[in-house]
Amino acid sequence: MPTLETEARNAAVNAVVDLLDAGDIRFETAGDNEVATCDFGTPAFGGAATGTATANAISDDSDATGGTVEHASLRKSDTTKIMECSCSAVGGAGDIELTSLVIGAGDTVSVTALTVTQPAS
Repeated sequence: MPTLETEARNAAVNAVVDLLDAGDIRFETAGDNEVATCDFGTPAFGGAATGTATANAISDDSDATGGTVEHASLRKSDTTKIMECSCSAVGGAGDIELTSLVIGAGDTVSVTALTVTQPAS
């Protein structure tokens, strides 16, 4: 397998995260039903460095639909899914770790940090 140099890794990550400007991160059940949705700003992410881009501030969902989170979809502003991430409780093996996978109706859901990384190989 080839190894990507830093410039290529940064270009790949920037191309993907630029699609998320004004989009959202939608937490979903195993059946793809909405549990909560938090909005990205514009730009959604800062520029990549060493193959990793860090999200700018993400708006809270202050009135979650509620349910048990199984995965999250990162979507464009037109709701087209760009990527899907597994979710787990803190310390689990998920791409995104949540303090609780069970979200109550009306709960507030916050995303405190999110990065997207393109590995070298």
